[in-house]
Amino acid sequence: MNKYLIILSLVISPFMAQASNLINDERIKDQKNCFSSIFESYDSWRGFIEKKYKKRSKSEKDLLKKLSWFDTMFGEDKFNQYKNNLSCNTFTYQVDGNDVYGYIIKPKTNEKKLPILIYNRGGNGNFGGVVFGSMMFNLFPIANEGFVIIGSQYRGTFTKNSSVHDEFGGKDVNDVIALLDYIPSIEGVDAQRIGMYGASRGGMQTHLALKQTNNIKAIATIAGATDLLQELNFRPAMEKVYTKRIPDYDKNKVAELEKRSVLKWVNELSPNIPILLLHGEDDKRVSVKNSIDLADALTKNSIPHKLVVYPNDNHGLMKNKVKVNKELVDWFQEYL
Repeated sequence: MNKYLIILSLVISPFMAQASNLINDERIKDQKNCFSSIFESYDSWRGFIEKKYKKRSKSEKDLLKKLSWFDTMFGEDKFNQYKNNLSCNTFTYQVDGNDVYGYIIKPKTNEKKLPILIYNRGGNGNFGGVVFGSMMFNLFPIANEGFVIIGSQYRGTFTKNSSVHDEFGGKDVNDVIALLDYIPSIEGVDAQRIGMYGASRGGMQTHLALKQTNNIKAIATIAGATDLLQELNFRPAMEKVYTKRIPDYDKNKVAELEKRSVLKWVNELSPNIPILLLHGEDDKRVSVKNSIDLADALTKNSIPHKLVVYPNDNHGLMKNKVKVNKELVDWFQEYL
């Protein structure tokens, strides 16, 4: 998916039309409908993408191949189903005096109050930002099973404010915690049934957020790094990200990485919050050893958990997406 998602990585908010509020709180600004402008219909979205592909395609055959991939990944039937079933807004909120972008996805009809999941994205800065394509692929299938999903893009994402930076598990964790304040203002949500999950860097973000709140009932991580210092041996290129993102990294490398590594403080985790760990055996970005080692540590500390390792699958678990979604849905249905 990563090969072509770069083309889909549009900053959503400037393209969106005003929408009815999904979060009834005056502190939330600029609520905009995800299903508007080029995303109002599958044809308009696909037409926009086709123009993008044409500029990057070497031949008509190459263009058709890319469009076929697009239709396989998304498809008009799925698009229409999600548009009919789900409401989706982007919004702006303030954390530590900074404007931060967020998003919320909510089933349109429900007879009872629904549980809510806080989703923590992967990547860093604009890379990995949650755009419409990633919403449809990763989040809409979960929300469609009866969950409200809310998430943060993290500070410094999709903004030209050079003074505000994603600190890769630093002050940006506040951007996740701040979302809890708005949950009571979402109509149709059971504020006592809050889960949290994250992918890749979002797994780290999830564990760090839990250190600051006792409102979360269950969590899940997908391909999460649990020992960042040890992980540098597996993927040395991450040193560039840490150097750029983490304040005073050069001076306090070990301390800063250990602060972000749940394996270093497993004994501080609550025995009352069950943890689902999902990981691809052939992950080239985050070694599967991260999840295996954490599962072992959770066992030793009597913390309830489940580990699922997918053979022959990658960082995005692309070969097992349906199974991954079912694991997540079943997990949160059981514990929320």
